[in-house]
Amino acid sequence: MNFDFSDEAKELGEQAKKLLAEKAGTGPARRAMAADAPAMDAALWKEISELGWTAARVPEAHGGLGLSVEEVAQLAEAAGGSLAHVPLVSTLLATEALVLAGTEAQQAKWLPGIASGDIIACVAWSEPGAVNPANVRTAAKAGALTGVKQPVADLAVAHVAIVVAAGADGPQLHIVDLNGADTAAVETVDLVRRHGRLTLNATPAEALGTAGDYQDWLDRAAVILAYEAIGTAGAAMAMTVDYAKTRVAFGQKIGRYQAVKHKCADMYIKLELARAHALHGLAMIGTNGAELRQAAAAARVASLDALAYCAEENVQLHGGIGFTWESDCQFYYRRNRALVAALGPRGWWAERLVRALEQRNRAAA
Repeated sequence: MNFDFSDEAKELGEQAKKLLAEKAGTGPARRAMAADAPAMDAALWKEISELGWTAARVPEAHGGLGLSVEEVAQLAEAAGGSLAHVPLVSTLLATEALVLAGTEAQQAKWLPGIASGDIIACVAWSEPGAVNPANVRTAAKAGALTGVKQPVADLAVAHVAIVVAAGADGPQLHIVDLNGADTAAVETVDLVRRHGRLTLNATPAEALGTAGDYQDWLDRAAVILAYEAIGTAGAAMAMTVDYAKTRVAFGQKIGRYQAVKHKCADMYIKLELARAHALHGLAMIGTNGAELRQAAAAARVASLDALAYCAEENVQLHGGIGFTWESDCQFYYRRNRALVAALGPRGWWAERLVRALEQRNRAAA
């Protein structure tokens, strides 16, 4: 099995990284933190929509490009590395849910608008008191949802939400039209990506697939978010290495000190380990492989480990300046904390990995 991207996916990834390096980054991210800043970069969103990024995973029958999850992963990594102030990853995650579990009518209603960029989608699983994606209190009854979802990334600019609610057979995905919905802004540690609170009070909703489809979507979402985390971790590592090459202490550049070299090497090792697990996850999605659950969980765990280490050591190796508001180190540290909340903590995914390995071992016995 070839654990590598296709040439087409690599080309899209390079295109995305080049554009976002020009239009996004720490400068625009700092401007986005202002209290009066818009909830997204509308001009950049228009440009990436015209390039077809929002249509990447949408089937051709619904106005999309019908590309694979490989291309989605490349876009997620580019968005993560650039801190792009657009709801791209949220929309890609919601699109994956619709492609995986949506009926023909549901896909026909939402996917053409998502493909064109006219419809922005978000995902809402987190809620007060919910510690993991399997523990949700939002209830579904008679085609309506009741509960509170918080924090929800990109809620302020979204038109539709994919909402996780408890069901008889376990958590299940639902589609909620946000037109007229009860939403409010909430502040999180990530001051660039806007988050909100969605209050559901017998709010009309359509079931999206089954409880089993939700579990399958979780695996796919874990791989996509792993690539976003890998992109952010890579940017934090690059910032650290650049600083180590220029900062002089005690008569020489700090990158010449063995302890600093070891820290940078450890960053690279953790990042490459995360890439290996994420590639395995992509291969399992592409082939509908039996090892998808364990591969997705391993990708989630390894990517969170890599991002946490790179973001924290980036701050540490910058010294005192790394802890200040003026330093750009904060962006990667803040995004690290937000991505942990995006799909549940590391511990839950580690347990999911263990269960998947135990199941595989029992089947092989």
